[in-house]
Amino acid sequence: MRRLADALKEALRKAARQEQFLEVVDRDEAEARFRRHIAMAPLGEEAVPLAQALGRVLARDVVADIDVPSFDRASVDGFAVRAADVAGASDEVPRRLRLNTEILTPGVEPECDVAGETATVIATGGMVPRGADAIVMVEHSDTHDGDDGLAVEIQRAVAPGQFIQAAGFDIASGETVLRAGQVLSSREIGALAAVGLAEVFVWRKPRVAIFSTGDELVAPGDPPRPGGVYDSNAAILAAAVEELGGEPVRLGIARDNEAELTALLETALAHDIVLLSGGTSKGAGDLAYQVVSRLGDPGIVVHGVALKPGKPICLAVSHGKPVVVLPGFPTSAIFTFHEFVAPVIRAFAGRAPERRETVTAELSMRVASERGRTEYVMTSLVPREAGGLSAYPTAKGSGAVTAFGHADGFFRIAPQTETVPAGTTVDVTLIGAGHRLADLVVIGSHCVGLDMLIGRMTAEGYAVKALAVGSTGGLAAAKRGECDVAGIHLMDPATGEYNRPFLTESLDLVPGYGRLQGLVFRPGDARFEGRPVEVCMAAALAHPSCLMINRNSGSGTRIVIDRLLDGTRPAGYSHQAKSHNAVAAAVAQGRADWGVAIETVAQRYGLGFLPLQPERYDFVVPKARATRPPVLRFLELLRQDPVRAQLSDLGFTL
Repeated sequence: MRRLADALKEALRKAARQEQFLEVVDRDEAEARFRRHIAMAPLGEEAVPLAQALGRVLARDVVADIDVPSFDRASVDGFAVRAADVAGASDEVPRRLRLNTEILTPGVEPECDVAGETATVIATGGMVPRGADAIVMVEHSDTHDGDDGLAVEIQRAVAPGQFIQAAGFDIASGETVLRAGQVLSSREIGALAAVGLAEVFVWRKPRVAIFSTGDELVAPGDPPRPGGVYDSNAAILAAAVEELGGEPVRLGIARDNEAELTALLETALAHDIVLLSGGTSKGAGDLAYQVVSRLGDPGIVVHGVALKPGKPICLAVSHGKPVVVLPGFPTSAIFTFHEFVAPVIRAFAGRAPERRETVTAELSMRVASERGRTEYVMTSLVPREAGGLSAYPTAKGSGAVTAFGHADGFFRIAPQTETVPAGTTVDVTLIGAGHRLADLVVIGSHCVGLDMLIGRMTAEGYAVKALAVGSTGGLAAAKRGECDVAGIHLMDPATGEYNRPFLTESLDLVPGYGRLQGLVFRPGDARFEGRPVEVCMAAALAHPSCLMINRNSGSGTRIVIDRLLDGTRPAGYSHQAKSHNAVAAAVAQGRADWGVAIETVAQRYGLGFLPLQPERYDFVVPKARATRPPVLRFLELLRQDPVRAQLSDLGFTL
């Protein structure tokens, strides 16, 4: 029994101890060490049918063996003529030509030459007959019966070569049509087909083995379990690999079992690149690092990089094959993937290095940083009324799945910087190609009614940027001219009136709808069920184990909560949620026992609800932006009967 207790103590010591990384290096040094052992070049070429070439990268220059078109062809409907025969022709003085006895439609080879004083009927795309050097449009002619057959009167002179597409005018034989390294889109596929190619040589796609590690992981589609987390890393990494020109090979989830991990790694090493996520540290249970550490030639070259997010990344190479253990947290995983792995996949696939676009923006709020590490801050960009852009940090940690996807870009904070003040100009590196700024920027308090309105705008093709920063943050953004619409529900403590007392001369208030704020709890909780709010609050405050879930500072609901608590700080007060849904989810899942949310959300989560007070959720619009078409459309939707009916169905009062 004592031996078992000692073993348990040792296991607890290991679990509590976080061993240091091998050596934490800066980003550039990490990249240099990694690439020193990798040939940053394509892996080899292969011939593929044209029908399978879309998105592939050309491995060889394509030189045309034929002219395109391969013959002189007419670009209009009309008559093939000799230009000299119709010189000076006009409506008043037409030139009469005898018609040859053939009609040249596309695909018909001419049999008759165009001799002097003759013409041949020809359609657009038809092969120009020998002797003709111009085409007269049919609109500039008139046909007649003559003694010697049909004749045509030409009423407009033409220059030699007019309305004729000469052989090879598009592509000439011997011309380089496409060059190695080009990514084949539908346009390039068309050019290849035009020169008669049925197959094309492309660089082979690198095959990238992907698997996630951890006992907590659940495959998407499987039922959730307590403490389980759906494996989003494998899905996003596989999609990113495909976007970069690679072929993802999903090997599933490896449990925290050394033998299982070792076997899966051996399978993965049959591919061109190996990607694991999770288990990158050296603490107890971080087996991925331990298994990869056994690789040689050279094995692990970097373990720990002085950047945030992504410090725990482990970079290894085995016999020229990259093996990377990405951090388990989604934002860290995808960020470090794009920093270290994406360039390798592009090189293996024969694609040129990515050219990242950078824009300048003014930081909207103060940002604190950890000294000693280069930090990359995910950021949303919004146009400012005065011109330029404002940068809104997403304020989601490395564990957030959506932080990378919702950001427009990121900016860098140097290792020795601890604070970046609001108003600082930052260089934002854009994420993704073809970046498009939003048509409509909505900043402020989150609401499910607003979600519905934004959904309708999106369905109509508008790009909408919605940032949930609370009512106070939304009002401030509207005053600075950084948004088109701000959703707010701010109560004036002196009068009890909502929203209007906070306006300035530069802002308009657009009536939205009414909501009911209340205390939410799990049904059957005797501390709350069927009791007046005052009694419930007394019971909650009397029990330290009765946990609340608070709202973020600056939100309208936080004002209601602080007024309700009147200076008291119950257990859980410091735990803040950013939306009504987050409050309801915490209570429904038992992570908290009570909170304040709107009735609509409480009903959605099946929670008990004790009304506190009605409130107004309205929209603030900067006057300078009020006539913008997307703003007008948003306001028009708000007035439409079907939309108002849907808001009513959601539980809001109009």
